[in-house]
Formats: sequence, C-alpha cells, structure tokens
Amino acid sequence: MGMLAEVRRELTEHIIPFWKGLRDDEYGGYYGLLDYGLTLDKKAVKGCILNNRIIWFFSNAYTYLKDESLLDEARHGYEFLRDCCMDKENGGVYWSMTYDGKKDDTTKHTYNQAFCVYALSSYYEASGDREALDMAYGLFRIIEGKCRDELGYMEAFDEHFEITDNDKLSENGVMADKTMNTLLHVFEAYTELYRVDHNEEVGNKLKWMLDVFAEKIYNPELHRQEVFFDREYNSIIDLYSYGHDIETSWLIDRGLEVLGDEAYNKKMHPITTDLACNVKKVAFDGHSLANECDKGVVNTDRIWWVQAETLIGFINAYQKDPAQTGFLEAAREEWKFIRDFVIDKREGSEWFSAVGPKGEEDRLKRPIVEPWKCPYHNGRMCLEVLKRGVE
Repeated sequence: MGMLAEVRRELTEHIIPFWKGLRDDEYGGYYGLLDYGLTLDKKAVKGCILNNRIIWFFSNAYTYLKDESLLDEARHGYEFLRDCCMDKENGGVYWSMTYDGKKDDTTKHTYNQAFCVYALSSYYEASGDREALDMAYGLFRIIEGKCRDELGYMEAFDEHFEITDNDKLSENGVMADKTMNTLLHVFEAYTELYRVDHNEEVGNKLKWMLDVFAEKIYNPELHRQEVFFDREYNSIIDLYSYGHDIETSWLIDRGLEVLGDEAYNKKMHPITTDLACNVKKVAFDGHSLANECDKGVVNTDRIWWVQAETLIGFINAYQKDPAQTGFLEAAREEWKFIRDFVIDKREGSEWFSAVGPKGEEDRLKRPIVEPWKCPYHNGRMCLEVLKRGVE
C-alpha cells in the first residue's frame, strides 16, 4: 500500500472515528482530556482552541469527503462555540470553559481569536451558514481593533481587553510581548477568511503581515525565524523552532496562492524555500524532525505536530521545485516514521504526543487529548497529502 492509501486510511479509519468518540452530547462540544493511560475525564475543562480546531477539522473533512456525518460533527462544535465560548457582552472568545459550558479561564488571547476565525471561515464554507461568517468578521474586527498596536499583534488580554502577561504563549524562560506563533496563526486564519469570501480589507492585512514576516520575523543570516519578541520586535531569545519554521514555509505559500499577488510571490517564495531547506539540513535526521534548538541545545523529542507539519512542508517544497527530489524522499521517510512510531496502535487512542528520536515511548507519558492536542495538525496533514496527490 502506498503513502496516499495509507494516509487516507489513517484519516478515515482512525483519526475521524477517534474524534467522533470525543463528542459530548450532554453538555456540548468535545471532551477535553484523555490521559496517556486512555482514561477519559468527562469533567475536564474544555479548551476553546481545542474546540475551534475540531470545528475546523470536521468542516474541512466534510468539504473534502462529503460525508454528512462530518458536517454534523462540525455543527456540534460550532453550536458549543456560539452558545458557550463567545463573550456576548465584551466580544471575543474565552480561553477555556468548564465541562458543562461555563466560563473557566476568561483570558482573551489573540492566538485564540485567530483560531476562532479559522474555524468559523471553514465552517461557513462547509455549511453555508452566514451567521458563522458574520461571527468571523466580528472577531476580525476585534483582532484589528483591540489586539494590536502600530507594529503588530499583541498577545494576551483580560476579559475586557486590557493587556495581561502572555504566559500562555511564552516558553523557554521568557515572557514575550509579541510572538512569531501568534502572527503565523493570525495569517493562517485571515488566509482562510479571504479564501472563502475574498474581502479586500482582509487581503490587505495578509500583505501587511507578509511584510512583517519578511522584515521582522525572518532572520536571513541564520536562515530561520525568530520566535519571541519585545514590543518593538527585538528578539529576546536564541531559539530555533524547527516545527514552526517548516509549518510557516507552507502556510505562507498557501497564503500567497490564495492572494495571487505576483509581487509578494517574488518577495516571499525565496524566504519560504530557505526556511524549508535549512530545516531539512539542520534538523532532519533522514527519518524525522527534532523539536527545537534553545541557545544551542537541541531538544530531540519527536513531537506529533512537528512531524505532521514536516510531511506537509517537505511535500510543498518538492511541489514548488520538482527537481528537489530530496524533499520527496524525506517526506516519504517522515510518513514511515509517523506510521510506525507516532500513531498509537492501542485500541481507543490516536497519536502519541511525543516519542524519542528512534520512536521510543514518551517518558513523560503526555496526554493523548488535552487543550493543545487535537486533530488540527495530523488531520490537516492527511487532508493536505490527499489533496496534493503526491505518492
């Protein structure tokens, strides 16, 4: 069986049934925690990012596969988002809800608003529900009106959109005012919104973000992106996030494809190619991708989402330049690693959160489902591989 057939089977016979099984028909949305031992906690908090990513996943799976049950799952997540996760008084989406749909963490994070736009845009395409598109534009206006300064997007806010510490998207011993990660996912969300509705204002914001990536985020001397910044976009840590760079390489290319602006193609394609080439050179061992390099120390964990984005990123780089057959071979090897080691073969499980560089069991025994662990990366990987048709 070839890679395409194996990926289709993984999507339709494993990932989709698993996430259908996480549906909460009593309180809405999807259950928020399945631990490493496969114990389901039905009273765990429900992260809004998790719910939004599930909406995005089922919406896109429906659009591709045309299975009505997938649209029903997307609608189920959408109704929980609409009825519980949105702040009806102050606007925006909360960070997390209790298991029964009450406010838990009321932080308003730009990253989370973006994923809500991403989900609503895809759900609108799948369902034709204009209410979802109107909600997406409402959040677009909040992001542009309340979540940025003149240089770029700020990160964390309280319930009333007063700035708070960015503890949710800061790591590695720093507290960042701005992050590459939030900018990337606002770009991703606006790409989806522009794709389904072609609003000129959204398109102009995409171009503005491309300029920020090129001039503030991308480091041409080190062939990488910087990750954490102060308010003026000064990098505050020596960190090379391999996974984010390979993800950025294809997400920006997707944005360029949707925009169709030749001037930005010429400006950005060399950057995205450089990001992909350097990641393959420094972080890929021939089978899988390391996590990151913090101040010269490499974290060799094989994180589930990093492997998924690597497969897409390498296929994308090959499709841009089919003479670069090394990317195609690397993609095939990456899929074999995912198939053999990252996919959890236990009944009732999905993918491991992390394994060792040779596929060793995760010594930290991280959960199979938690607020950040969802079908967004691996489900999207399957859909991208199938749509691109590269064997």
